[in-house]
Parts: sequence; structure tokens; C-alpha cells
Amino acid sequence: MKTFNEFGLNDHIVRALNDMGFEESTPIQNQTVPATLEGKDLIGQAQTGTGKTAAFGIPLIDRIIGGARAIQGVVLTPTRELAVQVAEEINRIAQHTEVHALPIYGGQDIQRQIKALKKKPQIIVATPGRFMDHMRRKTIRLNDLKMVVLDEADEMLNMGFIDDIKEILAEMPTERQTLLFSATMPKAIQELATKFMKDPEVVSIKAKEATVSNITQEYVEVSENQKFDVFCRLLDIHSPELAIVFGRTKRRVDELAEGLNKRGYEAEGIHGDLNQAKRDRVLRRFKDKTIEVLVATDVAARGLDISGVTHVYNFDLPQDSESYVHRIGRTGRAGRTGIALTFVTPREMDHLKAIERMTKRKVDRRPVPTMSEAIEGQQRMAVEKLQEAVQQANYSDYKAVAEQLVEDQGDSVSVIAAALKLLTKEPNAVPVKLTEEAPMVKKKNKRNVHSRRNGQRGDYKRHRNDRHKGDRKKGGGSFNREGGYKGKGKSGSPKRKYNK
Repeated sequence: MKTFNEFGLNDHIVRALNDMGFEESTPIQNQTVPATLEGKDLIGQAQTGTGKTAAFGIPLIDRIIGGARAIQGVVLTPTRELAVQVAEEINRIAQHTEVHALPIYGGQDIQRQIKALKKKPQIIVATPGRFMDHMRRKTIRLNDLKMVVLDEADEMLNMGFIDDIKEILAEMPTERQTLLFSATMPKAIQELATKFMKDPEVVSIKAKEATVSNITQEYVEVSENQKFDVFCRLLDIHSPELAIVFGRTKRRVDELAEGLNKRGYEAEGIHGDLNQAKRDRVLRRFKDKTIEVLVATDVAARGLDISGVTHVYNFDLPQDSESYVHRIGRTGRAGRTGIALTFVTPREMDHLKAIERMTKRKVDRRPVPTMSEAIEGQQRMAVEKLQEAVQQANYSDYKAVAEQLVEDQGDSVSVIAAALKLLTKEPNAVPVKLTEEAPMVKKKNKRNVHSRRNGQRGDYKRHRNDRHKGDRKKGGGSFNREGGYKGKGKSGSPKRKYNK
């Protein structure tokens, strides 16, 4: 891999990357940045967690530095969460320049966005529906546009944004650079590239170069009513720095978060029913490590890009391999290692085997942890805290008291043991009862694999409202089984109308 100095980037960008702790490029950055700097259109096929935001953000900023105070770059993303996170990362890379990225998405006050646009940001990161709204209002002008990026294009296709994207690209200046990033390349995405891109260079990062290879994958076979107690034991054993636990439904997320707090863990939940202000507050607390466990549905976790997640727990088994890969990809990012542990009930073992076959990766069985292992884990944490305090050597004010305590007790080992007991978080036995969820059973009939959502129906409704509110006007379509928008147009290209 190359260092960022070798790309010939602006010094302010290299300085920011060094400040962010990035020394060497990831595989996708290594191939994408030089080609993009040369002005080529580019298709990047890669999973999340491979560093693709920086792969397009770095050359985008490099091209804009010193340019006009006008919109020169546009990044389209499928969800508002991803729009916010992409804008944040671009602004971190541009922190020593005058380049600024503004996130724009549905659900946010449009007048507030119009006011922010008047400050002339050079980069807009937006969801397609709200971007089109601003185009119609003439509050976004693209005369100076140099580059457009389609991020997670396959996800935008699944959500029914393909016609919006075509309309947006058709109204952009023809003399522009176009970058497309997608984990998969369905036919509709290939057709989009053929129509709107000029001889694009293709960069494909194989799965073995993505985050999955850095993740230790394990499962515990346990009955539904034992899950929560076993999960708490694992938290005590692992002592994760930051952990995300996935629940299948909104109800499950709320009950899990409440139960964890009753047991003394700092946890908060996030799902499709939360308003944007609440989401932002929860995610900010998690990033700041004010809370140690984030409980989430698949819907709410789409697009989350939070560094430093050490553990992912699948409290409920996901419905398919794609969701599984997406979930565990929240850890083991940017070359770091991570642990992903899945709870499987006996009736769900066939479903787990199907996920293993699809991902071509064996998930190792882990025995159910015992209470004594949980206590040992917390004792180990207490010892590490004590050793860290000794190494920091900032306890001089306590020495005299300690000496007197040892003299009074006559046994230094007893004093240390008592101190460790005070530092050790002993297992909490507060009763917690969760509403039982039906198992995720593998069906022989392919059609029926997705037909039973086992209590998910409410969360899929929230999925639709949450991901499309403000980003989709009324049209003549419906949502398919995967939660994507399917309209009444020709097959392969969902038909959606934009109404003023």
C-alpha cells in the first residue's frame, strides 16, 4: 500500500489524514485515488468498511481546493444517516482547507437547508429526493459542478431511487467526472453506468480484502428465554469498548436497551420510530463513548459508519446473508480486528448453515459462558484498571493513606483484594423478561423465505417511512419484500414519479 504522500495530494489534505491517524491507503483507496485525480470516471465495487468514503472524498477535495465558492461536488447517498456521516468524514479530510461539505436530506427543515446553501458550500452530500426538491426550487445550482459521486448505488436502486438518479444526472453538466460505488452490480446499475459515464475505469475489491477477514465470527446455541442472561455474561467477559447489538424489531430494541440499563450497562436503542434529533443524540453519545452498547434494528443501522466498534452481537439472527454481512461489517473496519457473535436457537441452526453457505465462511461454535467465567472477566477488568492506575503513577496523594491502611490491617494482600472487589462489577441478577420473538426458520420454498417476517412487519413499515420520508413523493408503486420501492414501470427499472 502507498502512503498518502505518494499520491501527490495537496499538503493540507495529507496533514488532515495524518491528524486522523491514516498513514497508508486501503486497497480501494490505492486504486481509486490516482485514477480519480487523473479525471477518469470510475466504478468502485466494494463492501462498506473498506475506506471508500475517503477513496472519493480525498480526490474530490483535492480538485476543489482553491476553486470557486460554488457547488463543485455532489455525493448522492441512499439514507440520511449516511449523508450525515459522509459529510462529516469529508469535512474532517478538508479540515485544514476552506472546502466545506453540507448534508441535505429529507425530514430536516428545508428552510434551514436553504439558509445553509446560501453560505455556498462547495460539496453537497444528499439523498436523491431532497436533492431533486432543491433543484426544482432553484436553491441548488450546478453550473460549476466538477464531480458527482453515487455512493451505495445498489442500495439506492433497492430503495427505488433509480429514476430520480437518472433525472438528476440528466440535468447535470455533461462535462463532469462521475464516480459510482456499489457493493453489487445488478443490471440496472450497469445500464446506469453505460448511459451516464464515459469509459469508466473499474476497481473491484474482492470480499477477502474487505472487513470480513478481520472479524472473528462465533455463535452460541441457546434457547430464546436464556438469551439475555447469556448476553450479559458475554458483555462481562468481553468488556467491549464499543458494542452494537442487533435486534429484529423495534419492540426488541426497546426492551433490550431497558433491560441492559437495569443490569447496570450503559445502553441506548435506535430504530425507525426515533426522530432525527433523538437519533443524532444517541449516535453522538455512542461515538463519544458515553454509552457502551448501541442496540439497533437493521433499518436504523443502514449507513452507520462508526469507528472503534470492537464487538457486534446478533441478539436475533438476521433474515439473510446480506443482512448478516452488513451487521458484522460494523466492526473490523479500516484494517482493525473485531468480534461478531450470533445467538442461535436450536430451531434456527439450518438458517445459520444457509448463511454460512452464502457467505462461504464458517461461523465457529462457542460454548454457553458460565457465571464463573463472567465473574472472572470482570475481575480481569478490575486488575487491568488497577495496573493502569499504577503505571500512570498519579497516586502520590494516596500513598500515606495506603501505608496507614496496610499497617492497620497488617496484610497488604487483603487490602489489594478488597480494592479489587470494589473495582469489580459483579453480575447483576435483576430480573429482565423480554417478549419472545418467533425463530427465523429456513424455508424450503424460496418464495416463502422472505414471506414470514416473524414480528418484523411493524419495523418494515417504519423502514419505509424512515428511509423515504422527505425523499420520495407519492407515486404509483409499492415496496418489495426486501423493503425496496417497486413501481409500476418496466421490469428492471422501478418507475417513480416526482410530483411537485
